[in-house]
Amino acid sequence: MQSYQNPTGYNAGGYARTQAEVDQGLRSFMLGVYNNMILGLAISALVALGVNKLAVATSMEAAGRNAAGQAVRLQGQLLTQFGITLYTTPLMWVVALAPLAFVLLFSFSMNRMSASGARGLFFAFAAVMGASLSTLLIRYTGASIVQTFFVTAAAFGGLSLYGYTTTRSLSGMGTFLTMALIGLILASLVNIFLASSAMQFVISAAGVVIFAGLTAYDTQKLKEMYLFGDFDSETAAKASIFGALTLYLDFINLFQFLLSFMGNRNE
Repeated sequence: MQSYQNPTGYNAGGYARTQAEVDQGLRSFMLGVYNNMILGLAISALVALGVNKLAVATSMEAAGRNAAGQAVRLQGQLLTQFGITLYTTPLMWVVALAPLAFVLLFSFSMNRMSASGARGLFFAFAAVMGASLSTLLIRYTGASIVQTFFVTAAAFGGLSLYGYTTTRSLSGMGTFLTMALIGLILASLVNIFLASSAMQFVISAAGVVIFAGLTAYDTQKLKEMYLFGDFDSETAAKASIFGALTLYLDFINLFQFLLSFMGNRNE
């Protein structure tokens, strides 16, 4: 892999930037990326917990009833009427696919949005993703989710730090990982119909490797985007939101694939 040099470059006004200015600007930019990403994760976690509280009944008296008048359980847990509607009707597909709609909206309208609009859309996306992730709190025990989260955070931190500090270009690895990600998505769609546990194991293992690599690659790409870009304050703010979305998705996907290995399912 090739190495690259950090340029001093020029600012939006056409004046040469000193190395100190570049370093300070880069730190501020990446700090904005990580801060927005952490806020997004916090919003997702709070929404997931809130939805879970509303969806899971604590007693038979609070449990919802289906058309036959029977209490409904999912992974051994009693559901409220809200939970029945959310997890056992076509609404579950709306909740599951809504985050994808937000990502597409981001992709097509990012250039036309203001920085504040992009931030608001990102936080709305994080809330919708939290509702979608609430199913994990039903499928897996709380202790295993917390444990996997901290493992993911440690792995993500180390991988992102590597991507930020390495002087080697990861662009070649990024191309390979992007192609592998497309293959992973196709394999996941096929396995919806096959429901093969062996294939799911391979998909989960590949997912961990792919998103581990993408974490390092995307971090370096964001760093290079700032170093080689010509950003004014508004553009830099929007770029930091887009960067937060990118790393947020890397974290969430890495977390979910690790959870498939480390998570203890509710009976």
